[in-house]
Amino acid sequence: MIFPGAWQIPEFKPIELFPKKNKYAVCVFTLNESVRFKQQIQEMVPLTSRYDIIIADGGSTDGSTDIEFLLANRVNSLLIKTGAGKLSSQMRMAFAYSLQRGYEGIVTVDGNHKDETSAVDLFSDAFDRGMDHIQGSRFIPGGEEINTPIMRVLAIRLIHAPIISLAAGYRYTDTTNGFRGYSARFLRDPRVAPFRDIFTTYELHYYLSIRAAKLGYNIAEVPVVRRYPKSGKIPTKISPIKGNLSILKVLILSAIGWYNP
Repeated sequence: MIFPGAWQIPEFKPIELFPKKNKYAVCVFTLNESVRFKQQIQEMVPLTSRYDIIIADGGSTDGSTDIEFLLANRVNSLLIKTGAGKLSSQMRMAFAYSLQRGYEGIVTVDGNHKDETSAVDLFSDAFDRGMDHIQGSRFIPGGEEINTPIMRVLAIRLIHAPIISLAAGYRYTDTTNGFRGYSARFLRDPRVAPFRDIFTTYELHYYLSIRAAKLGYNIAEVPVVRRYPKSGKIPTKISPIKGNLSILKVLILSAIGWYNP
């Protein structure tokens, strides 16, 4: 697969398991999510008649992305990141692969089994209505948050969403939720330019929300359900102190336009 020379993409290994057959792709991001990932992929099998499922693996070593398992559950492609970076690097990898395959819209979702993926149809409906940036929200009518840690709810409602909304000029309600949709025309816009090495951690999540509104793209929020386990370890890759401080820094830089081309 050949990518435009200006695109900066982390090194990765693409494995196509089935030919492209749908106009929208669902990209699932994972890194050692073990049984949670497998349960989610099994639940997503009914979606494979309408969407191509693409796994964007950050380099799992737990065997969860075994090829035989993915084939049995009708996953279309597996992308294995071998280059540097975290989530935004996985996103650049998934976006580049999906765009070069000709998908008109890309839905993104975490692979830790927190999201009810039946909501994917709401994203495709929004694409069909001409939306370019679609944010899944558990805080709007029809959405639901289950067992969300109270500190996380407060951080989203009192800090994160207000800052992103103020910077964007558009009221978002659930700005940390990775269940989203992006149109191909939005991602290909040189004024957006998501394929840059400056995006390595959570920058793209925040930057794209703001940039879409600033450039006048069509934006929508759709209701989703996000469920945390009642007890035990919270499925997240964000460390309590260092991770949250890093997120705050990225949030502020995004809000002041630091990542604009």
